[in-house]
Amino acid sequence: MKTFNTINQLQNYIAELKAQGKTIGFVPTMGALHNGHLSLVHAAKANNDIVVVSIFVNPIQFNNPEDLKKYPRTFKTDSNLLQKESCDAIFYPSVEEMYPKKVSKKYNFGPLEHVLEGEFRPGHFNGVAVVVAKLFDIVKANQAFFGKKDFQQLAIIRKLVEIDEIPIEIIACDTTREKDGLAMSSRNVRLSFEERKKAPLLFQALQMVKDNNNNLPPVELEKQALLALKEVFKPEYFKIVDGHSLQPIKQWSDTDYPVALLAAFLGDVRLIDNLEL
Repeated sequence: MKTFNTINQLQNYIAELKAQGKTIGFVPTMGALHNGHLSLVHAAKANNDIVVVSIFVNPIQFNNPEDLKKYPRTFKTDSNLLQKESCDAIFYPSVEEMYPKKVSKKYNFGPLEHVLEGEFRPGHFNGVAVVVAKLFDIVKANQAFFGKKDFQQLAIIRKLVEIDEIPIEIIACDTTREKDGLAMSSRNVRLSFEERKKAPLLFQALQMVKDNNNNLPPVELEKQALLALKEVFKPEYFKIVDGHSLQPIKQWSDTDYPVALLAAFLGDVRLIDNLEL
């Protein structure tokens, strides 16, 4: 496994492989890797000759400076995990390498970016889009692999590929969960022992909605889920939406692809999750 810190080094490596007819699978991450990330590496390896993983904590997607400061940085552990998973290359650039100049690029994702996460994290998705577009341009992979846990981010990235006409295939992989249902996340390590015991209630709320979506309208289920969450969490949203447009639905007949999404604070840790219904 090779580690590259500069764009030129990585691009030279990839150019050699592409000249040999090798296909590239790419997994962009911010590090603090867990089994969810590793499942993406497995999928990339199963579908491509070479796997490249980027580890870059992207400062321009954090609208809360404290959140950026607290984000776990565990490169040595991450590198060891990727070595075991037969990853071929890690791209581990500095902020200066990625952003030698001030970022001014602004994307317009329309209604996709103003709901859910977009309502509570202004500028977040523009920061995500800028770094992902740059990484796609650097790596020039055949396929890129993303988890469905960040459901809205996945929709934004699909739209980004369409807007910028990027020649890459986006592969969505199912959310990896702990045995008690909690979605795996790099933020989970910040939960206290007591908070960790309560955290699976998020998935239970989503499952309750899935179990009752034949009996009650979406708006009523949203209310019930929020009431249940408020006993333990500080919820920001619990919405049932059309999985294509991410716009809220009032009745089940409004969509053929309903998805429930939530964000909630447990202590000072913000968790997100979703479930296709």
